[in-house]
Amino acid sequence: MMTDLRYPLKGNTVPFWAVPLIGIVLPCAIFGGIYFKKKNFYDLHHGILGILYSVLITAVITDAIKDGVGRPRPDFFWRCFPDGKDMYDNITTGVLCHGEKSVIKEGHKSFPSGHTSWSFAGLGFLAWYLTGKIAVFDRKGHIAKLCIMVLPLLTAALVAVSRVDDYWHHWQDVFAGAIIGLTVASFCYLQFFPYPYDTDALWPHAYTLQLAEARSSGIANSYSVRPAEIETVNIPEGHGHGGITLRDTSPILDNMESGRRS
Repeated sequence: MMTDLRYPLKGNTVPFWAVPLIGIVLPCAIFGGIYFKKKNFYDLHHGILGILYSVLITAVITDAIKDGVGRPRPDFFWRCFPDGKDMYDNITTGVLCHGEKSVIKEGHKSFPSGHTSWSFAGLGFLAWYLTGKIAVFDRKGHIAKLCIMVLPLLTAALVAVSRVDDYWHHWQDVFAGAIIGLTVASFCYLQFFPYPYDTDALWPHAYTLQLAEARSSGIANSYSVRPAEIETVNIPEGHGHGGITLRDTSPILDNMESGRRS
């Protein structure tokens, strides 16, 4: 096993502090730009809330699996033996690491990739968001729209490739991180927004519901005239066949009848 973990110890091509900028700040800036153009606070609120949910839930799931699995990183040998001299217990054949404890502890957090899951959680949500905003699936065959939708996913994929290239993760780690991030992003997006191919995909569920309630209240107000009252009148038998008839007691009709009589 240690033979497969002898890849060189390198730095991060994409530093840790850059991941929130790529996965959270950049999408929120796009949400803000659309808000200043369309002036829809529902869209801005649900966009920011949805991407925060996506990234935070993904972070919790990723860290829980990291601590539970404890898979060594590809460069674990040099974390364990900084001088290149490997030592093992003669009885248990266990590894006797003599490197820094913090570096060794970090070396047991390979699966899944946090950089990858965070990037796909934020940029995956952004891809869903842009798909609905520019109507990618309008069946008109605009390739430019498809390229705009794929661009965030391509950025997240480049972050994932850098993790393998830096020997911080195995390919299985970044693959699992991408699946986790995309899955959580999809659930969080559909919690606040319709499917991108729906006719109401442009705005969140709350805004569409608010418009529907406004229309229904307007229709109800247009029919708010007091309905006519109905009363029963007994007809004596000497004036016809006898029985009961219904008379409309609407005040409008009463005024009309009184005008005719006068």
